[in-house]
Amino acid sequence: MAKLLAPFNSKAALWVKGRKGLIQRIETAMRMNKQPLIWMHAASLGEFEQGLPVVEALKKQYPQHRLLVTFFSPSGYEVRKNHPLADWVFYLPMDSPSNAVAFIEIVKPSIALFIKYEFWHFYLSELKRHQIPTLLISGIFRPTQLFFKWYGGFYRKMLLNITHFFVQDKGSADLLKDIVLTNCISISGDTRFDRVLTIAAARKEYPSIERFCKDEPIIVAGSTWSDDDKVLQHFTKVHRNAKFIIAPHQISAERLAECLQRYPSAILLSEYEASTVNKETHYQTLIIDNVGMLSSLYYYASIAFIGGGFTNEGIHNTIEAAVFGKAVVFGPVYEKYLEAIEMVEIGAAFSAETALEMESLLDDLLNDEYKRMNAGKAGANYVSFNAGASDKILNYIQANLLLTN
Repeated sequence: MAKLLAPFNSKAALWVKGRKGLIQRIETAMRMNKQPLIWMHAASLGEFEQGLPVVEALKKQYPQHRLLVTFFSPSGYEVRKNHPLADWVFYLPMDSPSNAVAFIEIVKPSIALFIKYEFWHFYLSELKRHQIPTLLISGIFRPTQLFFKWYGGFYRKMLLNITHFFVQDKGSADLLKDIVLTNCISISGDTRFDRVLTIAAARKEYPSIERFCKDEPIIVAGSTWSDDDKVLQHFTKVHRNAKFIIAPHQISAERLAECLQRYPSAILLSEYEASTVNKETHYQTLIIDNVGMLSSLYYYASIAFIGGGFTNEGIHNTIEAAVFGKAVVFGPVYEKYLEAIEMVEIGAAFSAETALEMESLLDDLLNDEYKRMNAGKAGANYVSFNAGASDKILNYIQANLLLTN
């Protein structure tokens, strides 16, 4: 399917290009490696960030081990292919008997870490055959998944190849107990809480963003899709007393052009930074046209709007904003995200069903500083309370001698 789409879709084209001669390239890269190796596989960028606290801790504890990171999606690989922590970053070769055999024989990992919900039959089978410890990190399971259907026997067998499951919540653990031994399951929480605390502690400062914000109310809309923009559009036009920072989920030329057209008094960040004249022009909307700034941008927000909630995809990362003590809002599609559900329950986040409801919600939060600040405090406390998943995983690896110095 990706090959068929490649001529018409840039993401599919990257997916196809990245897998040409892939096994040979991996073999060439690994040929001279004589050190033990940790393999982490993530579907995309979000899962990479989720696994990062664990491999950071492992690299400190076991410095002689090399780190191989593989991705399924171009949105992860293209952004993190030069990450300084990783010794090698590749796409994962397609899941087939020959690829799995060749990959494991070439890489010879000491341990394999799969993040959240990556399940590949032949790779998992080959890891089990070689008795390589295989851990699922920050896993989350729902009754609607194929593992738990009457016809899901093939998928249930895949789970038997995993050495240990570190899951986010009790509901996931309860579902797994009917398939795997209970001593193979730990409720560790979500490693993303550890990650956002690390990011917040080392947040980057952006003078251009500070110049844009000044002392005005700021709504940072992160990872927005077109449907999110449609909801925000009217609000931005009738609230000239606020400023908006829009970070689209994708930064293709088409998406950036759409944002510039949709939002009032808008300018791309790169143009705003490059301009040597009209520095005091009152731009109301700043469009972020790069990847990597968003997690620090939430620091500047009065309110954080999390994109994806008005799409079928569902919302993006809410705790990136909550860690800075910001009130969080999003659309109605968030039922798959435990942290979003819990943040709504404790008053740290708010959801709106329609554009009119979102306008009313944003108005309410902008005008009620007490409510806005209380929501932010609740969110920051929630993030701190849920930290520590990475330590639990590291302790398990040490206690069971899965890696040695």
